[in-house]
Formats: sequence, structure tokens, C-alpha cells
Amino acid sequence: MFGSNRGGFMSAIPPVTKNLIIINLIVWLAEAIFPRFSDTIVRVLGLHFVSASDFNPIQVLTYMFVHAPQNPFHVFFNMFTLWMFGSTLERVWGSKRFFVFYFVCGIGAAIVQEVVWAMTWMHEYVDGIAKLNGLTYDHMKSIVESALANGDGDFLSAVAQYKSQIVTIGASGAVFGLLLGYAFVFPNQPLYLFFIPVPIKAKYMMIGYGVIEFFLGVGANDMIAHFAHLGGMLFALVILLYWRKKGILRGDSFY
Repeated sequence: MFGSNRGGFMSAIPPVTKNLIIINLIVWLAEAIFPRFSDTIVRVLGLHFVSASDFNPIQVLTYMFVHAPQNPFHVFFNMFTLWMFGSTLERVWGSKRFFVFYFVCGIGAAIVQEVVWAMTWMHEYVDGIAKLNGLTYDHMKSIVESALANGDGDFLSAVAQYKSQIVTIGASGAVFGLLLGYAFVFPNQPLYLFFIPVPIKAKYMMIGYGVIEFFLGVGANDMIAHFAHLGGMLFALVILLYWRKKGILRGDSFY
């Protein structure tokens, strides 16, 4: 497929997709080669809860370029998916539209994750310390609410420390937006899941992904930001529906 291209494999990748992959890999390699600085990179560039002391608005962008150095499968899956689907979408839409789409999905994923954290952090905090102290959830909740209302310094410090540990990293939110974008542009394109030799149309696979992510987000406790994935897909859906209404889903003018 790429044999006729003198520049080789990398030169065949559209520019935005290629540069996104390069930046992600550079950051990941820096974390892996210099593990002493990995925590600093996550603390500075990872997306923190908006009410945490380490939060910085620029993190809604930078978190997309950070992946856990101890988990190469995370960055590999994201970059492989970005190459596989992003390259095609960039060729269809052009680099400018693709650039906008990718970052809107990533930022949208961050916004949804922040909303979910705001709605759930207290429950998760109370549930965690209730189990540590052998108390019921309701009993612990009343203790925490009372301590916070009275401005108890120890509890305020503990809560601040807990909030500072809430962080998410990775390009998955933007990548899930790309998956939905591909399903909109090529709805009947057959796709294959790993180890399943049965083709599935792109539109059905993306519906399945969305349903799975929702139930995992509600029921799983696996430290994966499933609602960020859904957030990327949600913001992608808004853009894609608008572009389809304007008749520019498969190219043509950006505006």
C-alpha cells in the first residue's frame, strides 16, 4: 500500500494525524525513559478535578498527550486507532476540519469527565473512608458533612488531598470521537474486532462501543474514564449531525 511512496510509511500519514502520533509517542517515551519525571508530567499535564489545587485550564488540552508509562498497551491502542481511522478522516475532511474535530472531541471528553467528577467525588470519598473505618455509608456521610460544615482542618486537608489524586490522562476521549466520525462517514464499512473473524458494520460497532462504555462507566470500578470516552463521542455526535445537516459530512467546504 505504501510501497510506491518514496518517503516511506510516515510520509504517507496525513500531517495532523502524523504529528499527533509523534507528540504522544515523544511524551510517552520521555515518561518511560525518565521515570523520575513521570509523576511530574502527570501532575502538570494530566487533567485534574477542577476544584483541586493542581488543576490548570490548559490541562483540558495537555491531558490528551499523556499516557501511563507502565502501560504501553494504552498508548499503542490509542495511536493505532488514531492512525487507522484518523488518517482516513483527515483525507476526507482535510487537515483543518480534522484538527478541529479531534480537539473538540478531546476537550468535550474532559468537560464531561469534570461534570462526572463533580457529581460523584463526594460519594466515592465517603464510601472509601467508610470501608476503611468499618462504618456504614450513611454514618460516615453524616460525619464528613458535619466536619466540612464546621470547617474541620483535618477533614479539609484530607478532602483536598483526595481531590488532588483525581486525574485522568490519555487520548481515548478524542479517539472515541474519531471512531464515531468514521462510523458516520463510512457507516457500512465492515470492521473486525481482535480475535473475532466476523465483520461488523462500522455503525453497529460504534453503537456497541457506546453501550458498553455506558454500562462500564456506571457499574465498573476499573480506574478507566469511561464517561470521558462517552464525552468524546457525545461532542463528536453534535459536530457530525451539524455537518450532515449542512451537507459537508464527506468533505466540501469547512463552513
